[in-house]
Amino acid sequence: MKTRVFIDGKEGTTGLQIYERFQNRNDVEIMLIDEEKRKDVNERAKMINSSDITFLCLPDAAAIEAASLCTNPDVRIIDASTAHRTNPAWDYGFPELSEKHRENIRNSKRVANPGCYASGFISLVYPLVKAGVLPEDYPVTCHAVSGYSGGGKKMIAAMSENKTKEMYSPRQYALGQKHKHIPEMQAVCGLKYKPMFNPIVDDYYNGMVVSVPLVTRCLTKKYTPENIHEIMAEHYVGQHFVKVMELGGTETLADGFIAANTLAGTNNMQIFVCGNEDQILLMSRFDNLGKGASGAAIQNMNIMLGINEATGLE
Repeated sequence: MKTRVFIDGKEGTTGLQIYERFQNRNDVEIMLIDEEKRKDVNERAKMINSSDITFLCLPDAAAIEAASLCTNPDVRIIDASTAHRTNPAWDYGFPELSEKHRENIRNSKRVANPGCYASGFISLVYPLVKAGVLPEDYPVTCHAVSGYSGGGKKMIAAMSENKTKEMYSPRQYALGQKHKHIPEMQAVCGLKYKPMFNPIVDDYYNGMVVSVPLVTRCLTKKYTPENIHEIMAEHYVGQHFVKVMELGGTETLADGFIAANTLAGTNNMQIFVCGNEDQILLMSRFDNLGKGASGAAIQNMNIMLGINEATGLE
């Protein structure tokens, strides 16, 4: 029997990507709402409660409303918005973080899909907190660059139609340190203080690199790049989509440069450990539309269904 899937918000960037990733799957039946009724609350409630799994690809307030429309206890919901990522009643959808996370997702009725920047940050910081490398008051800083598709339909249109001179260059934003991913980054990693976060959007479509620098004299003890690499490699051993690359990235990075769009179109994530005994640089590279959004959502669905997590993603 096919799994009945409803995508509430199919016209948005993430919803459309999820829909497109289902096109070659014969184990899924996509439930399509009439175009003129896609904002009709009663019709949406009907679709949600008739599905096996519903994806919420909506603004936060609309996602909260949509979740409240579900009265069928058998329906499982994956929310791609920010709305429920720090809600303890929802399971956080990053299965590679721990066996507990994976098991929670497998048995869950409510999964909060991670944010794109947050996925990169958490992939680097969570293992170090768990291993006791970072003291609780460490001033964590994060720098990240993403393709403009992360800005949604409005930014995609602006970059395609009425591009200004400034849009051809990297543009840093969220300068007031109020980015919507910060609460998620802090809560999931168990940090005492909010991280300093500097996101940059650049003139390419998709793919991202998230970086976290470490000053070794400020860690719980003196760690070398080799120590940190070993911790990261052990944490992610055996994972299908998350791979810790060779120390220093010498075999992977072309001429010492790390490109942000190398993994575009995949659900893969690569983690790099570089630097020296005084300063260590951690980097996470992936697709903001893949492991950072729609790919992660489908991976979570596969886990919830008890099938191979890579189904439809390769």
